[in-house]
Amino acid sequence: MQESARIEEVLSTLDRGLPEALDRLVEFLRIPSISTDPAHKGDVRRAAEWLCAELAGLGFEASIRDTPGHPMVVAHSPKGERRALLFYGHYDVQPVDPLNLWDRPPFEPAIEDTPAGKVIRGRGAADDKGQLMTFVEAFRAWKAVHGNLPTDLILLFEGEEESGSPSLRPFLHENAEELRAGIAMICDTGMYSDGRPAITTQLRGLCGEEIIVHAADRDLHSGSFGGLAANPIQLLVNALATIKDETGSVTLPGFYDGVEDLSNELRADWEDLGFDAGDFLSRVGLKHPVGEQGRTGLEMVWNRPTFEINGISGGYTGEGFKTVLPAEARAKVSFRLTGTQDPEKIRAAFRAHIRAALPEDCSVEFHEHGGSPASRMDISDPAFAAAKEALSEEWGREAAYIGAGGSIPIAGDFKEILGMDSMLIGFGRDDDRIHSPNEKYDLASFAQGARSWARILAALS
Repeated sequence: MQESARIEEVLSTLDRGLPEALDRLVEFLRIPSISTDPAHKGDVRRAAEWLCAELAGLGFEASIRDTPGHPMVVAHSPKGERRALLFYGHYDVQPVDPLNLWDRPPFEPAIEDTPAGKVIRGRGAADDKGQLMTFVEAFRAWKAVHGNLPTDLILLFEGEEESGSPSLRPFLHENAEELRAGIAMICDTGMYSDGRPAITTQLRGLCGEEIIVHAADRDLHSGSFGGLAANPIQLLVNALATIKDETGSVTLPGFYDGVEDLSNELRADWEDLGFDAGDFLSRVGLKHPVGEQGRTGLEMVWNRPTFEINGISGGYTGEGFKTVLPAEARAKVSFRLTGTQDPEKIRAAFRAHIRAALPEDCSVEFHEHGGSPASRMDISDPAFAAAKEALSEEWGREAAYIGAGGSIPIAGDFKEILGMDSMLIGFGRDDDRIHSPNEKYDLASFAQGARSWARILAALS
């Protein structure tokens, strides 16, 4: 049989098997694998066992690997002479509170009709069980048609992604030789906002800090001490306000070291997306971009670093009024990073900036809240062009190379520890309500996601 006919048969097999695939997804979604809640430790393991059994039934050499936290599921297809591909997803899910905002119990998934088409509703539907199962269903159909699995596939399914992945980096270090491949496939992202298939080729890094400024040894009466004693809220907001200038640029010394401009290829791809910053902001009740002057909207959120104040508190904020100078003030801030910016150098520069803004009789505490560098993939690798062509053929629209303003640390971990780039291809949509009540996944995304992976397998095999 010609290869083109064989891939068409794989796609037809996926289409015919969609009802059974949805039954399997429903069964998987019923397992409340909430990794952050110790009460669900057994459920997380049960989800790992369910996955391991599914993969073993398809002919993978599959096993559950214990960690100090929740287990990893690792599976291998037969070894061959092809370039090895590693597929990553996570089977744990976010907590479900507040329960009263769900229209149905979060672990009683169901298929629903909506004005935009059929969806499957339930916790984990889009993030990440539905996406992970697009891999599995593509492998299932491939084996049904070809009689065996593609060679040199490695599967790594994690059970701690939604709780910060504390066991992941040690696991990668300990099992580097086993897990190293030519390229990694990560299905935990989404399509472009207009439903265009996309390959995410860069992710911003992150540096998070909590600051507590201490002044007097107790709250003070503002009539007796106002104008004389240091006010920690005032000190804190003054220090934070000077981290950005009137052009939207960050003022910390050395902050832009390692920041890189777009390549011509990516700039052309992004311009072709037709992004309208005003329209994008209008969806959240705003209309005026406030980022760095002279940058496009997509550059601001995908390719430029930034500083944000995520929370600030201090003093009396209850009912009524209380005229005090507080003893302390707190803030939580984050930096999104690009290029080769070093999160620890930026953390040090930030702390030095805050300390320099305080009088000598005031003190400050800092608490670190994560740090990871940005990730940028090498799209000159022919695998990217092949995957882009396969996606375009499946969706009937030109696939795009896009960036992401958020952070997916696993991509950086694969690069740092295993020495390989990642191809981030997902089929989530902006309205999937991930991490929120009433999470859903479009059935079209699920079905075409599996078909897309089958095409990509054929292109790279």
